[in-house]
Amino acid sequence: MPSLSEADRQAILKFARQVVVEAVTLGRLPEHVPTDGIFGERRGVFVTLRNDGRLRGCIGVVEADAPLGDSVARCAAGAALQDPRFAPMRVTDLNHLQIEISLLSQPQPIDINAIEIGRHGLIVSSGDRRGLLLPQVAIEHHLDREQFLSETCRKAHLLRDAWRDARTQILGFTCDVFSDGADSSAQPKVGDTDSRNLAAENKNPRDIRSRGPEKPSVV
Repeated sequence: MPSLSEADRQAILKFARQVVVEAVTLGRLPEHVPTDGIFGERRGVFVTLRNDGRLRGCIGVVEADAPLGDSVARCAAGAALQDPRFAPMRVTDLNHLQIEISLLSQPQPIDINAIEIGRHGLIVSSGDRRGLLLPQVAIEHHLDREQFLSETCRKAHLLRDAWRDARTQILGFTCDVFSDGADSSAQPKVGDTDSRNLAAENKNPRDIRSRGPEKPSVV
């Protein structure tokens, strides 16, 4: 998977932030979704949101069934408002928002001995159950290879040692991960937003119409 240019990374981060702000303040996706360049490519993507370093939402799509612009819009809005682990974001959360984007390579079958902590993310599936963990999860939680496999099984609602079962499918992927960092001084502040937008804060924060065929996944 070729590395993105810095300009592409900044464009994706800027658009993801626009999506979150409009979803939280207005309860809608942007009217214009970019389709040129990187935004027209079909890539799996996860959008992770944090407030002051604390996880606030993470939603993504694995299968690249829609252009990246549409996928980023769906996932950024979903991470802000529809991650079932968290209450929907409010306007007051936006000044402390950090955004991280993970662009996925195409998942491929992987031998468990080839799994590299910090390099590979995992998808474990058995029957109609599937769990996914991004590469950075293993680093953040200090997991070794077997623990990473076990936690991915748990994510799939399987037994922790289900990865040892020959019927369990294990896929690996890599990610291009980038973020706007903890310093958001260069990002728009809530106070810089049109006051009409703030007055119209979304009153039904989980009601955002999605674009695209795949149901986003929570990580």
